Amino acid sequence: MNQAEKVVWLREQTSLSALSDGVLDAMAAAMQEESVQENRRLVLEDTFPDALYILKTGRMESYRTSKTGLANAVSLLPGSILHLKELTLEQPAEQTVITLTDCVVWTISKADFLAIVQQYPELTQTLSRQLATALDEVSAQLTYERARQTALRPYLVPKVRRGIVGSSRYATRLRQEIKKAANDRQSVLVFGEPGLGKDNATALIHFGSRYRQEPMIKIDCDTLQISGSELFGRVGGKPGLLEWLGEGTLLLNNVQELAPDLQTKLVRLLETGEYEPIGREGEPPPAPRESQARLVMTSEKVLPALERKKLVGHIIRVPPLRVRKADILSQVEYYLSLYCRARGLVKPTVTPEALRRLQGYDFPGNLTELENLVERALLQSNGAAALTEEVFWAASVKTRRFRVNLLNAAPKLRQFLRSPWYPDRINYGFTLGFFAVVVAVLMLGPQSRDRNIALNFFWAWWWMLILAAFPFVGRLWCSVCPFMIYGELAQKVSLWLYPRQLLPWPRQQAEKWGGWFLFGMFTLILLWEELWNLEDTAYLSGCLLLLITAGAVICSMLFERRFWCRYLCPIGGMNGLFAKLSMVELRAQQGICSATCTTYQCYKGGPQKGEGQETGGCPLYSHPAQLEDNRDCVLCMTCLKACPHRSVELNLRPPGIELWTTHQPMYAEICLLFLLLGAVFLHRLPELEEQFGWQLHLENFGIHAGVSLVVLLVPGAIAIAAHSLIRLLQRSYKPRPFLELAYGYLPLVLGASLAHYLKLGLTETGQVIPVTFATFGFGTANLPIATVDPAVIAFLQSVTLIFSFWCSVILTQKLARQSLLNLLPQHLALLAIGSFAWKVIVGW
Repeated sequence: MNQAEKVVWLREQTSLSALSDGVLDAMAAAMQEESVQENRRLVLEDTFPDALYILKTGRMESYRTSKTGLANAVSLLPGSILHLKELTLEQPAEQTVITLTDCVVWTISKADFLAIVQQYPELTQTLSRQLATALDEVSAQLTYERARQTALRPYLVPKVRRGIVGSSRYATRLRQEIKKAANDRQSVLVFGEPGLGKDNATALIHFGSRYRQEPMIKIDCDTLQISGSELFGRVGGKPGLLEWLGEGTLLLNNVQELAPDLQTKLVRLLETGEYEPIGREGEPPPAPRESQARLVMTSEKVLPALERKKLVGHIIRVPPLRVRKADILSQVEYYLSLYCRARGLVKPTVTPEALRRLQGYDFPGNLTELENLVERALLQSNGAAALTEEVFWAASVKTRRFRVNLLNAAPKLRQFLRSPWYPDRINYGFTLGFFAVVVAVLMLGPQSRDRNIALNFFWAWWWMLILAAFPFVGRLWCSVCPFMIYGELAQKVSLWLYPRQLLPWPRQQAEKWGGWFLFGMFTLILLWEELWNLEDTAYLSGCLLLLITAGAVICSMLFERRFWCRYLCPIGGMNGLFAKLSMVELRAQQGICSATCTTYQCYKGGPQKGEGQETGGCPLYSHPAQLEDNRDCVLCMTCLKACPHRSVELNLRPPGIELWTTHQPMYAEICLLFLLLGAVFLHRLPELEEQFGWQLHLENFGIHAGVSLVVLLVPGAIAIAAHSLIRLLQRSYKPRPFLELAYGYLPLVLGASLAHYLKLGLTETGQVIPVTFATFGFGTANLPIATVDPAVIAFLQSVTLIFSFWCSVILTQKLARQSLLNLLPQHLALLAIGSFAWKVIVGW
């Protein structure tokens, strides 16, 4: 190609057509042809070029590397000129240039090109005009981008919050579906229950695609105007979001909330990729516009209109958390890592019991509820090395039904329960000394019940009153229990004499074996009472009280708070069992606790805050908002005193409602239940001999012990036989397990126990004055005695047994949720045990 042909080529094929022939002649004369092989680098960015390059044949690519994303590559075709601006302005190269094919390049050396520029100033002027035009284009583009960002900013999704956590097959499949959807531009519908992070899944799709640098915006469909002008724009007015979005991604969140008219427009957009701006009424419809945006949607259900027409390219179902129990630990670990890193905390472990508690919950709020629960648990744990099950508690609607808060109904009651009088002044001002006097009288005074007021009080007064109180005040006795008062006193004195860190509770072992320990203790106490006649032997009754007190003292000197009360005390175990029937409960408003409380002083203890008083925290390590039954609450009101938000409630409720709503059955409790029922008949062995004409030879210690064990086992054996008959008769469907139905006997156990002690109490409580005088060696002649007619006692015992029998029938029906006929064997067992108790307690 001669020089004239080169000039023609430059004028026709390049952007230098505006130059004069003289300039083009000079450039054509200086050009040297050079061949460059495929995949060779011609120019390196940020280096000064040594020549002007004009691509004659072949293809090249220019790009600039990026530290935050992919390089933006531009393809270069024949006629492209490289480094005209850089050589003229003496700047380094802005782009790296490589060859995509074998290329022929014309080059003008730097020195020759600068000489041409010096000789022909019009070359500089032409470059200046091109730069000014490019600057105007950039300025216009910048103005457009600024307006675009202003319009899109309120809806912008800046980044992905998290990935898909977990290794279950559900999590793996969800990751695969998201990756597949990210590989194309088809529309996507992500549906599932609330709280699953569906919008985050759509963000994973967008930011995993090759259009990740384009904006992604999120619109809540329930806030869209009915006309849709916000989305589609108006004729002659503001552009809509679809126009501003360009090739970005539009997320329609909760698409099921779209108005019917907008659903029609959405269907058209999915079908044709076109939409119409909103026109003025009475004017012809505007011309449709094409949308370049990708459409993704979230919904709580699949929309039939979209599914029928198969308009959505990818339909992804996010599984609820209740079917992904294998991922709960991974999710909890992930949230803990986030919060601990953000707050500079040491990440705690999660105990197996806590994990089982989480895996046993269905999480209606899904991931959102789990995230809030983990954050709450981390705050409540107060830097503990391990998160136990007590700090994980979730909302429950069942616990809020049919309740009346007595603290609001009776403000004076709140004032008293928050005062120093309850229970501290009662405990340390009265019970502490009174118990010492009772034990001293038992050990040193006369040994028969008719001459020892302490023995009379223990067996005639205390048992009758406490059994009668259970349906009304539950485990209230434990708040003024002398055993634990001495335990707390020993704990405080020992820490003062020998400062040390008390041991944390061995929760796993205590939960597993504590119930069986107190069952065994109660068995031994009952046998001791029967075989050694504790009811009429003062010093042995005193020894019993001292042994229980010793257990409380030893555990208090070893472990934190009231470990003995929660897990090991036999009296506390009985109280906790009967407290389930109480019409009073202590709970907290979970909404206030989760939304307002950050200190959890009711659980952990702490200094005064607001109206909350300084306390040492719950003695039984129970948070009032996580309580599901009365077993683990002693009504000490520590939480009521500590709470600064008035969240704690003392509720009046239907008696025993927890047994068929939130209750968790335990085998150890069932065994204790039937043990207490057997104890009623154990206490009546002489009546059994008399009523049935049996010769049991109770004067023989071995036979007496054997008969006592058999009597304790009989009620449980009857109940098991009745349940076996239920299972035999209900082969067509699976009945409720014995572990659940056995709690139906609980009212009868309480009623029979109370009926037994009614005679003793109502007969001997009226003898308090002569018994007191006899205790201290005074004469008892002519002292007043109050008596209750035997017919009245028999009537009260009969009413108690009948009422408790029908309560057991009703409770059994509530527990089983089956017809009366299906549960007939258990009702007959209740009738048999109740009738047997009537015969030996009341007589015919």
